[in-house]
Amino acid sequence: MTDQPSAQDETPLRVAVIGSGPAGVYAADALTRQRRVPVRVDIVDRLPTPYGLVRYGVAPDHTKIKGVARTLRRVLEHPHVRFVGGIEFGTDLTRADLSRSHHAVVYATGASVDRRMGVPGEDLPGSVAATDFVNWYCGHPDNQWEDFGLDTEEVAVVGAGNVALDVVRVLAKTADELRHTDIPQAVLEVLAASRVRTIHLLARRGPLQAKFTAPELRDLMELPGVDVVVRPEQVDIDLTEIGTRSPELREVSRAARTNLRLLRELAERVPEGRARRVELRFWTRPEEILGTDRVNGLRVGHTRLDPEGRLEGTGEHEVLDVGMVLRSVGYAGVPLEGVPFDPGARTVPNEAGRVLDARGGPVPGDYVAGWIKRGATGVIGTNKSDAAGTVRALLEDAPLLRESVPDPVALERVLDDRGLRHSDYEGWLRIDTAEADHAADLERGERVKFRDWDAYRRILGQD
Repeated sequence: MTDQPSAQDETPLRVAVIGSGPAGVYAADALTRQRRVPVRVDIVDRLPTPYGLVRYGVAPDHTKIKGVARTLRRVLEHPHVRFVGGIEFGTDLTRADLSRSHHAVVYATGASVDRRMGVPGEDLPGSVAATDFVNWYCGHPDNQWEDFGLDTEEVAVVGAGNVALDVVRVLAKTADELRHTDIPQAVLEVLAASRVRTIHLLARRGPLQAKFTAPELRDLMELPGVDVVVRPEQVDIDLTEIGTRSPELREVSRAARTNLRLLRELAERVPEGRARRVELRFWTRPEEILGTDRVNGLRVGHTRLDPEGRLEGTGEHEVLDVGMVLRSVGYAGVPLEGVPFDPGARTVPNEAGRVLDARGGPVPGDYVAGWIKRGATGVIGTNKSDAAGTVRALLEDAPLLRESVPDPVALERVLDDRGLRHSDYEGWLRIDTAEADHAADLERGERVKFRDWDAYRRILGQD
């Protein structure tokens, strides 16, 4: 039976959620679905557009995954949820500001920067973080299309996760194949002029340790006009001997077995000399990015697992004739002003979603959800159960939270006191409509994104 609010709970619990990606919106959903404690939720984001990773991280051709936005939209339209855009936590608003207007704060800011490879030449022009490349083709306003000239015939993508496969797929597709997506028009024009013909995907370990999922691999395999190749010897693995050959893989997951089966299918294919070629190179790690003024090669070393299951070099090396290196070796969280941070794990230290201080004690009123809570692991749906766990902890603390802020002021008052102008959900709907109109004008799909702050300000009447 659903709990009903008691008399002592009649005053709504006011919660600020920092970040409007899946983790933040799912937290708002969990808060508003329960009936034990009445709540009012303000979702605060530095962008005037919601959905975070769904809008700016999911590849434009993954239309089914982007459909998650419809679920998130229903949460944003809940009468007790409000979207507050164009406000950056730590710069525009501080935790002290929010202590005037809210009983609790849930940080759901994700993991927004890339992890580095730590090899010489990594800062050469042409060596690019996958986070920047993804933001570019997803139309994030912080990234400009001029930053990427695809004027080289060979590219290396370092990493074996889903993001790496997204990057490879976008590079391998033709502009016509992406035309129906929401990819910004300027980005589409750069891709149409791309000279890229060969893409090397480099994985330090073997097929069984790859982090990409079978659906992503199938999408790559099914690309028309692209030869996807893998060396037969790299997928010739006897799973019955895996415990002795690879101690770290005593049991092979079903997902790894599925990937291996698909990779074996690829190994049996005969390349047809198609317009573009993707080479999946396992047991290969970057050692040095070569070049003086820009990237003109990548020195790689071959690897294997030692008897203890640790990665080691074989002593064999080769140089790939690439003009661009895209590193996709993981995402990392960034510190938030006034919020504890673990620089090793690149997350906010917490217990069951409660933020912990340097001594390991809970920080009153502070909670965390999503990648900034647990690290960049899991898929979009993982954030739903993750956020629900945080909300359970928050609701357990509700009586103490009310005592800490007995008479919260309206967030508008806090914003006005700081002279801050913000956008709202209606402003997002104007952007949404403008993008649909833009697509119609270009005779492309359902929407085409704008890619810069000026366009947003113009639509919102803030220019």
